[in-house]
Formats: sequence, C-alpha cells, structure tokens
Amino acid sequence: MLVFSAHAADFVWRAGGAIALYASRGWRVRILCLSYGERGESASAWKQPGMTVDRVKEIRRAESERAASALGAEVHFLDAGDYPLRGSDALIEALVREYRTIRPAVVLTHSHHDPYNPDHPEASRLSLDTRVFAQAEGYPLPGPALGAPPVFMFEPHQPEQCGFRPEVLLDVTPVWDRKRQAMESMEAQAHLVEYYSDLSRRRGTQAVRNSGRKGIAHAEAYQRVFPQVTDTLA
Repeated sequence: MLVFSAHAADFVWRAGGAIALYASRGWRVRILCLSYGERGESASAWKQPGMTVDRVKEIRRAESERAASALGAEVHFLDAGDYPLRGSDALIEALVREYRTIRPAVVLTHSHHDPYNPDHPEASRLSLDTRVFAQAEGYPLPGPALGAPPVFMFEPHQPEQCGFRPEVLLDVTPVWDRKRQAMESMEAQAHLVEYYSDLSRRRGTQAVRNSGRKGIAHAEAYQRVFPQVTDTLA
C-alpha cells in the first residue's frame, strides 16, 4: 500500500485505520509525506518562543515517525514545502520512482478538491499524475511500467465542501486503538484527536446501517477514483 500525505499528519487522521489494518495483515505500507506541514499545519508549535522553520520540521517529523510506528508502517519525507506545495520536476521523478519501486497493490490519497487547503488537492493531483507517468513504458526510470493499482481518496476534513462521497466504508474497529495512539502522537494538532474519533464513530454507525454488521464501532470513508473491475456484484 502506498499512501500520499500532503503534510506530516494527514495520513494519521484520514487513513490511519486503513494503514494499521493492512499492516496487521502483513502488508508493507509506505507513507509518502510530501511536506512536514511546517507553515500551514503547525500553529501550536509556532506559538512557542524562538521557534524556527527547521525546529518545526523536526517536531513534525518526530510526531509523524511515532504515528507511523504505532500504525505499523514506514514513512518517507520528501520535504517539498507547504503553503504552497508545488510539484517540481525533482518531486515528480521521486514519486514515479516510488511507484516503480514499491509497485503498490492499493494507493490512498487526498480528495480532488479542498477549498480550505490547496496543498491537499495538489497532493492528489501529483499522486494521480505520477501514477500515469509510472505506467508509461517510455518514462526514463528503471523498472517495468506500473500496472493499474486502484486509488482510494480518504475523507477530507469538511467533505461536503470538497465534493467527497463516502462510497466505501472500511471497518477499522480491530485496529482502532492503534489509530488512536497514532493520533495522540500528533501533539501540534492535538485538537483534532476528538474530532476524528467522533467521525470514526459516525462512519461506524453508517457502516452498520449499510451492512448489518453490528460489530462495527469505527470506520473510515473512502471514494474510488477509478471504476472497480469485477465479475460479481455481490
């Protein structure tokens, strides 16, 4: 599984359950943090006296590493900058190389739209563009061309404003404690822990309603980017 995270904490709130779930099943899960979120998503760190950009990056990196460890995943930092996050030639090549090297069976990324944070749709665009580039036989990087791994967009902070539709509800109840531990690692955004805990319970309720599986207490919502190819509708 390859997970694209615009900032150091995005993967924790939005996809921590999926990451922990697949890691618990023996999958290799690699998280790509395109930036540390040092400018736009580290407000509490900046309130500390004498804070610097480099220090904020250190704080967010340490938090993100603790969170990834709690989830059972590996994390790689691209340090591409935030507010704004921009796709340089070097970043694009690095992401294509990740696809060609990891060869993911599943890709998780941000939603197409987010009027509250332009870095999020930029990360989504980069993840999808580089997937296409990695599929090209003539792209000048080692490794065979990529196949067609399915891509799922995780739920943005304000889904109604982002055109997000919860097409998939993933039961993360068995790994909820691991996600909660990962969220609590993100001290620079501690105010979001209860928000996303409440969201997981609401999505869990919806998952029960849509499946009849009454043991679901926590769930995450996802939206597919490409059609599902199947030989059964069951």
